[in-house]
Order: sequence, then structure tokens, then C-alpha cells
Amino acid sequence: MLYREDLEKREYDILSEKAVKAAESKGRAVFEEKCRYRTDFQRDRDRIIHSKSFRRLMHKTQVFLAPEGDHYRTRLTHTLEVTQVARTIARTLGLNEDLTEAIALGHDLGHTPFGHSGEYILDRIHPGGFRHNEQSLRVADYLESTPSRTGMNLTYEVRDGILNHSGKLPASTLEGQIVKISDRIAYINHDIDDALRSGVITQDDLPEGPLKVFGYGHRERIDSMVTSVVTYSDGRDEISMDDEHKEALLELRSFMFENVYHSPRVKKEEDLAKVETVITSLYEYYNLHPEEMPEDYTRLLEKDPVPVAVKDYVAGMTDRYAINLYEKIFH
Repeated sequence: MLYREDLEKREYDILSEKAVKAAESKGRAVFEEKCRYRTDFQRDRDRIIHSKSFRRLMHKTQVFLAPEGDHYRTRLTHTLEVTQVARTIARTLGLNEDLTEAIALGHDLGHTPFGHSGEYILDRIHPGGFRHNEQSLRVADYLESTPSRTGMNLTYEVRDGILNHSGKLPASTLEGQIVKISDRIAYINHDIDDALRSGVITQDDLPEGPLKVFGYGHRERIDSMVTSVVTYSDGRDEISMDDEHKEALLELRSFMFENVYHSPRVKKEEDLAKVETVITSLYEYYNLHPEEMPEDYTRLLEKDPVPVAVKDYVAGMTDRYAINLYEKIFH
């Protein structure tokens, strides 16, 4: 039988010297007795998977609003694809796979309903703005509470990776940096796949330059990107691609923003108008009637201003919950 101490010792035998070792974690904000069988990072992973906010990702939009078909990505399947890519990179580089997995699984816990459209709207109407990476950390630290614990009380390294998976600042660990680049690798490739399936773009529309660098098929592109990351990053104190692959990835990302993420065929005007109406109306309504929020959110009013608690409530909604609630209130 392997106990936690055995797993911690084994990390020193098999992981790179650059890897974060579970036994050397900076720990949790609130002290807890160690688990008998799991390292702290494995325990964090399990807490995230068992959280309500993680389950809700299943019914949150990735890119396509109300897609007609069963095979389009959701925020949950996106999270799982990021995790798969990130674990592959971490394992190959000899870094801490458990830490990487926990960060990847938790990185989008705070995402709004209706994908980035919902995020842009909430950012505009909420005082102080809204950034989903900051909200993901708030979910982990505060909103996912139990009667015996405030938040998930995750380790410093997992919290840092969640917060810095997007934005200009790098994560303080190489494992966190892996998640940041894996997020981009995953969403660009699976969004191309969904866009091709939907007919928004065709294979001939994809820019030739990046295809020559990465390949013409879905699996070939992901393999090429992962290979570039592990080849460039091996032995370094940063996680990145070589310049050729990095520039090709940026070109492919720009193409996706212009032709998919901002495409009228993906973001139909009537759908965007409905999203704006739903998010704005619910936000304004509960700012006037905060006592009508569920108990989990009215309890926040003891410490937080009304707009903050309302922001938390709206951001935590799934697409269908938000639509159903809107129709219940306003129709």
C-alpha cells in the first residue's frame, strides 16, 4: 500500500528538479490535517471535481450559442481537453502532473454563462469590471463553501495557477504556465473543429502559413504544438514555444477571432441581443431585489456589497438556468 508520504517521496525520485513537490507546497490559508493517502495537490484536484461549480460547466457555452448538435464543446469539455494537453506536457517535462491537473480542472470555474459574450457583458455592467480568472479564484476561495469550510481552501500553487491562467502575469510555477499555454492550444484547436463542423469556416479558409507549420489535421496540429512546447521548454525556467510556432499560433488565433469568435454566423445578432437582455436584466433585477436570490448568495450580503453578490450569482448560472429564470421573472 502506498501512503501519502510514499507518494511525496516518489516525486523526488521521478520528477525534475524544476517541478513543484507536494511536500514543499506553500500550503493552505487555513491549516488542515494531511490526507492519509493523497498529496495536497491530489486532494485539491478532487475538491474541484466534486464542486458544484465544476458540474455547472457542463451547461455553459464555450463558443457556439445554443448549437444544433450534440458534439459541440461546452465549458466542461473544454476544461477536460485543457487538462489532457496540460498533463501530457507536464509528464513529458517531468513536472508535477497532479498540480498541473488541479490547476487545469479549476481554471474556468468562474466563467459566466454564454461564453465570452456573457463575460464581456458582465464586465461592462458590473462596477469594477469582471474577469473570469479572478472569478474562478473567488469561487475556489469563497463561493464553494460548506457548513464546515469557507471555500475549497486550495493550496497556494493551485490558486496561483488558476488566477494566472489568463492575463499578462505568468504563473509562479512551471505547472501553472503549462496550463496557460495548454488552454490556448486546446481552445484554438477544438474551436476550429467545431467551426468546421458547423460550416462557419471550411478547411480552405484556414490560413496556409500556420497549417504548414502545424499540419492540416486536428490531431496533427495538437501534436505539433505540444511537441514545440516540450522541445523548447525542456530545461528552461519558462514554458513556451519556439518563435516559429509561437508566431504561427498567434496568426491562427487572430484568424479565429476574426472569422469565428466575432463571426455573425456564430454570434447571431438576435442571439447576442438575447444574451445581453438576459444578463443585464437579471443583474439589474437582483440588485433591486437581492433578498430574492438563493440562500447561498443572500448569505454573502453579510460581508459583500449587493452588486458583488449579484455578480457572483449571475456569473455562476448555466445558460439554461439564466434563460429559464429570465422568462420566469419577466414573462
